[in-house]
Amino acid sequence: MSDNEKAKGKTSRRSFFGQALTAASTAIVAPTLINQVSVANKKATPNSQGEMKVKLKVNGELQNLDIEPRVTLLDALRENLGLVGSKKGCDRGQCGACTVLIDGQRVYSCLALAVMQEGKEIVTIEGLATGDTLHPVQAAFIENDGFQCGYCTPGQICASVALLEEVKRGCASVVTADLTRPPQLAELSDREIKERLSGNLCRCSAYNGIVAAVQQAAGQTPPTAVADVIV
Repeated sequence: MSDNEKAKGKTSRRSFFGQALTAASTAIVAPTLINQVSVANKKATPNSQGEMKVKLKVNGELQNLDIEPRVTLLDALRENLGLVGSKKGCDRGQCGACTVLIDGQRVYSCLALAVMQEGKEIVTIEGLATGDTLHPVQAAFIENDGFQCGYCTPGQICASVALLEEVKRGCASVVTADLTRPPQLAELSDREIKERLSGNLCRCSAYNGIVAAVQQAAGQTPPTAVADVIV
């Protein structure tokens, strides 16, 4: 548009067609966007409280929950299902006390949203034992004094269970010397175990017992406990 046309309030042919196309696009796209937003809102907020209906499979049982989309898996387990074995330590994925198994993988439940776990197999410390029979890792922790206060123990045990499965699958770690030949359970070293459990902290420093417990669960003969030597 020329300066003269602007001054006279006139619209050039090019400007007219541009404005017409913009108006037509808006008329076509706007209803679609409004409909998409409406559908998304219906999925995210199915009731007036802003909660969603979620089905979680925890320790082999299907659980129906009404929770907000922002609720973490840890809070859903503890507050909604009463499964308080998973502990809230740092609540920011740094200590590992909240570790659970999701489809066999270890996960910090404080960093996982509950609504994203539908259709997955969730196993907590409460689901490892079979009736009155403890999981081999649980039994090994008891026999090797792999805990003191016990606060981090559920996460340590779940992480150890996942660790053993990872070794069986041939997963390497940062300290694995030969990536073409990952360690087997029978030869899993102290260094490998410590590295693979480095995401789980023990404030009581019961690390020697934890390593010994993993060695026993791996089929190795754990070193003799210090207390036994003293006695």
